[in-house]
Amino acid sequence: MFGRHHHHHGRSGGHSGSHHSRHPFGFHGHDHGPQGRGGRGGGRMGRFFDHGDLRFVVLKLIAEKPSHGYELIRAVETAAGGAYSPSPGVIYPTLTLLEELGYITVVEAGGGKKLHTITPLGEAFLESNAQPVKSLFERMAEAAARSAAFSPQIMRARENLKTALRLKLTAGQLSAQQVDAIAKAMDDAAGVIERI
Repeated sequence: MFGRHHHHHGRSGGHSGSHHSRHPFGFHGHDHGPQGRGGRGGGRMGRFFDHGDLRFVVLKLIAEKPSHGYELIRAVETAAGGAYSPSPGVIYPTLTLLEELGYITVVEAGGGKKLHTITPLGEAFLESNAQPVKSLFERMAEAAARSAAFSPQIMRARENLKTALRLKLTAGQLSAQQVDAIAKAMDDAAGVIERI
């Protein structure tokens, strides 16, 4: 999926500049936990992250809003326009590393949830890496713009269609005329989309 590159990966918080310069769009595994498949669309969006880049993204999102792990998964997905959703097997080891490095603190928020908040050390780390962080989010925004299939309007319309169809099909026995009308409406919609 991402390819495995056998580099020496230390656990320092610094950005791996040499790896980034050689593979500006590469995502070559993690030194901070199991290699996840990156969730939906990981093969496409995965090329966006080089070694260590995801920690920049996660830390920046936490700086903007203290968050739970699940919220961070959704925040990364949103920033990527739905084209990439990191798996828990990628996010949680990253959070553990950031905590070990002293960049975030973790407090119990009830219900077994943990709230992650940036520390002054984490803020200083972000500040010293402001340009690579900015570049990462710019790339994610560009990918989101290209990922029209995951645009909010299309996702909403698709879910509306699925919901309407499910409700109609489970409401009771449909007449032959109703079945024909539903099939025609869907065929017509498909034809319109193909012609756009």
